[in-house]
Amino acid sequence: MEWYLPIIWAGLIGTAVALYVILDGFDLGIGILFPSAREDKEQDQMINSIAPFWDGNETWLVLGGGGLWVAFPRAYAVVMPALYLPVIVMLLALVFRGVAFEFRTVADTSKKYWTFAFAGGSTLAAFCQGLILGGLIQGIKVENGAFSGGAFDFATPFAALCGFGVVTGYALLGACWLVMKTEGPVAERAHAHAKLLLFGVLAFMAVVSLWTPYQFPRIRERWFSPPNIFFLWPVPAITALTAYLAWRWLEMGRDVGPFLAAIALFMLGYAGLAISVFPYLVPYSITVWDAAAAPASQIFMLLGTLPLLPIILMYTGFVYWLFRGKLREGEGYH
Repeated sequence: MEWYLPIIWAGLIGTAVALYVILDGFDLGIGILFPSAREDKEQDQMINSIAPFWDGNETWLVLGGGGLWVAFPRAYAVVMPALYLPVIVMLLALVFRGVAFEFRTVADTSKKYWTFAFAGGSTLAAFCQGLILGGLIQGIKVENGAFSGGAFDFATPFAALCGFGVVTGYALLGACWLVMKTEGPVAERAHAHAKLLLFGVLAFMAVVSLWTPYQFPRIRERWFSPPNIFFLWPVPAITALTAYLAWRWLEMGRDVGPFLAAIALFMLGYAGLAISVFPYLVPYSITVWDAAAAPASQIFMLLGTLPLLPIILMYTGFVYWLFRGKLREGEGYH
């Protein structure tokens, strides 16, 4: 087996997941923040700020899940039964949220119910993604290459902590998005929320950073044994600097800076998790090479994926450029 093919596919899937977390994270964050709006017109402004983008953002979730199935079928066969419950609840929440998004726009007498569905679906989807993340980090029971645990093995205090952390992080992304894209009371309230949520995200990152090396010896060895510690210490240092910049930019009333800093915080956390578990796709039993499909299958799928990926990225970038600028009260794209 060509050793580099699984690395390429791991990079592609990792990139897809990162793009999903960034792009769908802020519009899930809008839903999480929905109850903070005081009037329908403020909720309309919030939801209109993501109207051109939200459905395209979930493209990356499809690429991540489909890529895992195609390139790493052994890992897919273990991860799915281990995390089936949070995965199916997440997908149902995303579907319900999508329906609520469209129906709320045209609803009259039932608008408040679709508002609740949009906020609830967004929050539940984010929480389930955190459960999935926590379930992966804490490890999955594998015997003879197959899942050997129970349906609720993922349900631990650590996974719940990750769930609440993801909800808080997405809310931060959503608040910073509203600071960047809206004007008026919505932007002012989002500015205040972003400051509080920044402290919440840092608190969750600190607890996870202390919990994981304490509970999982492999992660402790990866981060704190020499010579790794000498190379990896910049990660928490840069995280602290990024958080400081986010706070300063919020204090200075910047529009774009806080959103970029929130993205950077997510990517630093993502990098930290990758450092903790790589090269395992199923921690801590199946590596990327153990789980890889036949080289011919990987190459065949690369022939389709590599040409299409730049096209999708260019189209996505064009959409964001086309709908650049702030959204004022009363404006919309529907």
